[in-house]
Amino acid sequence: MSIIARLIPDRFVLLLMATILAAALLPVTGQAAVYAGHAVSVAIFLLFFLHGLRLPRAEVVIAMRNWRLQGVMFGFVFVFMPILGLAAASAQGGLLPEGLVVGLLFLGILPSTVQSAISYSSLAGGNVAASVMASALLNLAGIFMTPLLVALLIGAGGGAAIGSDTVLRILAILLLPFALGQLAQGWLGAWAGRNKALLSVLDRIAIVLAVYVAFSSAVAGGQMQALDWGVLGTLTAIICVMMAIAIAAAWALGGVIALPRADRISLLFAGSQKSIATGAPLAAILFAGPQAGLAILPALIYHQIQLIIAAPIASRLAKTRDA
Repeated sequence: MSIIARLIPDRFVLLLMATILAAALLPVTGQAAVYAGHAVSVAIFLLFFLHGLRLPRAEVVIAMRNWRLQGVMFGFVFVFMPILGLAAASAQGGLLPEGLVVGLLFLGILPSTVQSAISYSSLAGGNVAASVMASALLNLAGIFMTPLLVALLIGAGGGAAIGSDTVLRILAILLLPFALGQLAQGWLGAWAGRNKALLSVLDRIAIVLAVYVAFSSAVAGGQMQALDWGVLGTLTAIICVMMAIAIAAAWALGGVIALPRADRISLLFAGSQKSIATGAPLAAILFAGPQAGLAILPALIYHQIQLIIAAPIASRLAKTRDA
């Protein structure tokens, strides 16, 4: 069990793997898929309402005062990482099906993860307050930046659903619920603070539902047939290289601009990690039909690998700090 725990440190990843297997064996199709799509929209609406409910406005204002660190993180996540995704998509040389190439681009565009970036930054001796706010701000910015970058770098030719109806969906089930959550903090903020475990379960249900419907569509559309062990091995190798470059670049950038060690550690984790919690709902909105399943697969793999290697990196940084 200890070996499994090291290889799969987040049990939620096991749940997502089981969800993909369930979609492969029992995909939702036909009229049921239509109803499932509506359920995904409702779940995403709830997910972003809870995001808005739990993000204190006062803390956002405080975090923005550290404009240098927050600006560097923003540039790294939404400029450097998309460029890295473009490079990976170009360098694969036809070894991957088109859907996974788009997925590599989508991976590069996604915002940072929240919980693991904060946890590992804390373990390594990073600036925890800055990590908390950076992760929150990056995910909030991702609501705007990810669709914009998908339109610019992927477009309709890559299977992205870019049009006025998509803009309306983003406004209706991402921005509107987030704004409502912010407005509801005065009435429900204390309740949310007391029920973090329940809200976490609701978050995960929304993500699992989005992943299940996305992969069901890919299975029903025949796109999953292109995935064999060779393709998955190639994809995983490319993702490992992307992650190694992202980690090295984030650490080096912090040194070049002379960030304090704690801020440099926060940049390392917030800059190099990617959020499946934001990625799965956005994929369900931004990609039509079968494309969504393949588009999110690289992010799922990246998410798992980042958890495996983040713990030893954080431990090593903690030891060098204490030495």
